[in-house]
Amino acid sequence: MAEGLVARISGPVVVARNMKGSRMYDVVLVGDEELNGEIIRLDGDEAVVQVYENTEGLKVGEKVTTTDVPLSVELGPGLLSSIYDGIQRPLPALTEMSGSFISRGITVPGLDRSRKWDFSPAVRKGDSVGPGDILGTVQEYHIEHRIMVPPTVSGVVQHIHEGPCTVEDTVCVLEDGTELTMMQRWPVRKNRPYTRKLDPTVPLLTGQRVFDSMFPLVKGGTAMIPGGFGTGKTVSEQTLAKWADTQIVVYIGCGERGNEMTDVLTEFPELVDPRTGKPLIHRTVMIANTSNMPVAAREASIYTGITIGEYFRDMGYDVSLMADSTSRWGEALREVSGRLEEMPGEEGYPAYLAARLAAFYERAGRVVCMGSEERTGSVTIVGAVSPPGGDFSEPITQNTLRIAGTFWALDTSLANRRHFPAINWIKSYSLYLDMVHEWFVENVAEDWKDLRDRNMYLLQKEVELQEIVQLVGPDALPEHEKAILEITRMIREDFLQQSAYDPVDSFCSLQKQYWMLKVILFFHDAIIDAMERGVSMKQILDLPLKTRIARMKEIEEVSEIKGIIEEINTGIKGIGGGG
Repeated sequence: MAEGLVARISGPVVVARNMKGSRMYDVVLVGDEELNGEIIRLDGDEAVVQVYENTEGLKVGEKVTTTDVPLSVELGPGLLSSIYDGIQRPLPALTEMSGSFISRGITVPGLDRSRKWDFSPAVRKGDSVGPGDILGTVQEYHIEHRIMVPPTVSGVVQHIHEGPCTVEDTVCVLEDGTELTMMQRWPVRKNRPYTRKLDPTVPLLTGQRVFDSMFPLVKGGTAMIPGGFGTGKTVSEQTLAKWADTQIVVYIGCGERGNEMTDVLTEFPELVDPRTGKPLIHRTVMIANTSNMPVAAREASIYTGITIGEYFRDMGYDVSLMADSTSRWGEALREVSGRLEEMPGEEGYPAYLAARLAAFYERAGRVVCMGSEERTGSVTIVGAVSPPGGDFSEPITQNTLRIAGTFWALDTSLANRRHFPAINWIKSYSLYLDMVHEWFVENVAEDWKDLRDRNMYLLQKEVELQEIVQLVGPDALPEHEKAILEITRMIREDFLQQSAYDPVDSFCSLQKQYWMLKVILFFHDAIIDAMERGVSMKQILDLPLKTRIARMKEIEEVSEIKGIIEEINTGIKGIGGGG
C-alpha cells in the first residue's frame, strides 16, 4: 500500500508524489478527509488521480493512500429499488448521515450489511460447482435473486447454509476451504465473463409502434436517442423502462439537471409495472449523478451501471440499461482531459472519445451465461444523447452513430407540433431489421416486413410531395398523389403518434400494431381502386371511415380492428363512379 503527498490540484484532478508501486485504476483516499479517487495516469513516482468528490479546501502536502483495489461495485441482494450515486454509495444512507447536502469523505457500503435474507440452497454437500453455477436463491420483491459462484472459483461443496443470513455471512464452504458469501465485488471497468455471445435475433418489444414496427431494437442490442431540449428523451426512456419486455431496469441519470432527476426519482416509485402490478422500482436500480455533483463521478456512473446490468444478465435475466445522457458523460471526459493537458480532438473532446464510447456500448449483448445449467441473459443499452442546439453533427452523436445498431432521432419540429414520440421517421434507422425478420414471420405475420417497407416508402414519398405542395399548392397534384398525402397523414397521426399517458394507447401489442398498419394500407389500396372506377377523393373522404381508422388507438380488441377492413370494402364499393 503506497502513501504519497498531494503535489498539485486542478479541480477534480490531483497529482500525488511518492506513489511508486501504485497501479492504474486503483482506488485512492485523498487528503485528510479521505476523498475517493482513482488513478488514471502513472509517470515515474507521480500518480494522476481523478477525485470523485469536491476538492475545495484540499491542500498541497496532504496524504494520498492507495487501497490496492480497483474501483469496484458490490453485487448481491439489496440492489433492486436502490438509488446510488456514481460510485455506488446509497443516496438515502448518505442523506441520513449528512443531511440534504452530502458531506465529503463519507464512505457507505453499496449493500446493506444488517439486513437478513432468506437463503434457499440449490446445491448439496458433495456437489461440484464451477464459475456461474447457482448456489441458491433469495427472494427480492418478486424477482428471484440467484446467488452465483464467482467467475474465478470452483470446487466441491463441503457445507451449504440454509435460512436467514446477511450478505457478508458465509453461505457455502468448499472442500479447499474457500468461503462464499451472497455478495461479490467486481471491478467496474472489467467486463463480466460469459460462455458465448448469441446473434441478435430476438426483438426487444416496447409496445411503442414507432419503435417496434418501424425501427426495432433487439435484446442485447444498442440504441441511441439524440434530441434537443424538450424533445422527449427522458419520457421516451421512462416509457421504455416501463414497457420493454425485460425483467430488470438499470437507469443512469448521468449529469442531468437536478430537477429532472428529482422528477425521475419521485415518479419511478409511483409507476406500476403493467406486467406484475407491482411498483416498477421493485425491479429497477437507479444511479443518480446530477450536473451539480462532482464531474469525475459521471464517468464512473456509466461503468457502475453496466456492471450491475451484467450481474443480473449472468443470472439469466434480460436487462435494459437507460443512460441519460451520454453527452454529459462525454463532457466529463472532456473536462478531465483538459485538466490533464492532453491534446484535444474535435470540439475539445479527447482523442480517445470514440474508443471509450465503443468500449461501453460493446458491453451490451445477448449471451449464454456461465454455469453448468445453460441459461441466456441479455443487456440492452439505450443511450440518450443531448447534442447542443440539436446539432447531430457534433462528436458524441457522430461517434455513437458508428456504434449503435438503432438510431431513434428526436425532432424538435415534431415536438413543437405536439407529435409524440417525436421520432423523425426519415432520419431514424435500425440495422436489426433483417436479423429480426424471421422472428416476426413466425410470431406476427409473413408480410410484416413488406408492410413496414411499404409504409416507409409512402412516408418518404410524402417528403417529396410536400416540396411540390409548398411551391405550387396541393391542387396541382394528381388525385393518386393526393391520396398518398392523405394516407401518410393517417400513418403519422393515427399510427406513429402514441400517448404515453393514455391507459389503452400507452402500450400497443405487436398484433394490434400489425393490423393497424394493415388497415391503413388497405384503405390506400381501396382508394386507388375506387379512383380507377371514377370515384373522387372527396366522395371517399366524406365516408365515416376516416374517423373509424383514427379511433383504432382506442380499441383494445384486435378482432374489432380487423373488422374495419370489411367496413372499408363495403363503404367504398357502395360509391358509384363518375363523382
